[in-house]
Amino acid sequence: MSHSNVDEAVTTEAVDVATLVAENASLRDRLLRALADADNTRRRAERAAEEARKYAIADFARELLAVADNFQRTIAAASRHSPETVEDQALIEGVRATERLLEHTFSSFGIQKIDALGKPFDPTLHEAVMEVDDPSQPPGTVVRVVEDGYTIHDRLLRPARVLVAKRSPNAASFSQMDGAAAEFDSR
Repeated sequence: MSHSNVDEAVTTEAVDVATLVAENASLRDRLLRALADADNTRRRAERAAEEARKYAIADFARELLAVADNFQRTIAAASRHSPETVEDQALIEGVRATERLLEHTFSSFGIQKIDALGKPFDPTLHEAVMEVDDPSQPPGTVVRVVEDGYTIHDRLLRPARVLVAKRSPNAASFSQMDGAAAEFDSR
């Protein structure tokens, strides 16, 4: 083998080694990216499965809210009238016990009633049905709950339907006029 052929073989081997090292680095990078992508896909699937477990009953729970509403209406109607017989009293107590059981079951599945009365109006939790003049409350305060709202874990299941206090510009002037009228009457 001549000296120039040996130099040429060494140069070819050096190019091949450099090419192989670059190709090895490229393949290693692709492998690491594929492993990271597989790990991200696994985590997304775990999150989706966890959400499915947590919120799978949301539609069923939403349907049961009508049952809870009817229990509350029944108890409210019964409270307005005194029971005529012992059987009536037992029936009302049975409805109350059933309502408590339903509330306990809701709670065990992460369903909570929204406490809205007296709280500031929050459009993420409340649905304003009407604004009412109520000078005893600051504007934007929930003064009456028409229909209870519920959350399941950290998500809204149904907004609370509420009446919200407003203070009209005339309300302040009327109260000043009432005060002035009372002062005039005392003279």
